[in-house]
Amino acid sequence: MKVLLVEDNKNISKALTYSLEKNKYEVLNAETITKAQDLLNQDKIDLIILDITLPDGNGFDLYKYIKEKYDISTIFLTAKDDEDNIVKGLELGAEDYITKPFSTRELLARINRIVLRNKKKNIIKIQDITCDIDKMCIYKNDKKINFSSLELKILMLLFTNLNKVISREYIIEKIWDWTGNDVYDNTVTVYMKRIRQKLETPIITTVKGVGYRIDEKVKL
Repeated sequence: MKVLLVEDNKNISKALTYSLEKNKYEVLNAETITKAQDLLNQDKIDLIILDITLPDGNGFDLYKYIKEKYDISTIFLTAKDDEDNIVKGLELGAEDYITKPFSTRELLARINRIVLRNKKKNIIKIQDITCDIDKMCIYKNDKKINFSSLELKILMLLFTNLNKVISREYIIEKIWDWTGNDVYDNTVTVYMKRIRQKLETPIITTVKGVGYRIDEKVKL
């Protein structure tokens, strides 16, 4: 698991990096907002530990940037311990807010709790169909269903956007990105038919003239 530590205090950064690595986390370090943004654009980050007061700006502003572009769990770790800042951080959507000085053991416990919660989110069960997003596997009553690479990517697109309609145009665009081949409207119809036949469970809803959707709760 890859953690981005955004902290300009070198002593705290060094000590926390050591503790995280000892607990099998891979740590990327950034002392500034600019460096953090560069790392976010280059790597797949699983968790962010973020200070508020940084040399080139405010951690709250960086978090707003993260929220707009990524979906990454974030813990604020800061000396700003007044109620207004704590409330602001949590209202912005951060997973947690820890003030300095802090207990490394407590921080690790909170990180582990977030990791476990996120793992549960990556296992989605709809009726008798289970989707393991991390493994990119689909199961029916615990028996793995074999899909082609493209069928699986389309299904993952639907599962990772539960309750949202994915337009046919967007699916066509994604297929082109994945394959580099010309894609036609009929191509989507063919793939969706194959996927439904393999699932044998009507969890995919067609929104006529728009696209497709998987709902967390399917009406029988």
